[in-house]
Amino acid sequence: MTNIAFPYQLDTTGHTAQVDVAQHVADMIEQILFTSPGERVNRPTFGSGTAQLVFAPNSDVLAAAQQNVIQASLQMWLSDLIRVQSVTAVADDATLQITVVYTLLQTQQQQTQQFVYGSGTGASS
Repeated sequence: MTNIAFPYQLDTTGHTAQVDVAQHVADMIEQILFTSPGERVNRPTFGSGTAQLVFAPNSDVLAAAQQNVIQASLQMWLSDLIRVQSVTAVADDATLQITVVYTLLQTQQQQTQQFVYGSGTGASS
């Protein structure tokens, strides 16, 4: 299977850039976090809507609710590639920090990705 780099780009030979399985899954997790449900044509339930939280008041209740939404979205869309170990969402002042711990089913390697939203910060992994 070809794992196309996200965002789409060309490699040094002018062909579509490809990445390994671990990076491809990390890219897909980022897509799920940044995509709002209803945003993708023919996939109305794809995404978690986390990016919209930048404009919402931050609270522990919101973080807990988003944690559940993220976990459900990851299990729904990536269950054939990963086993989600944990999703943690922590509200701290004007930021929301999301940590996703998962195991790649193909390699049985545990991976961790962290994203920070709000306070003028972008996502990081």
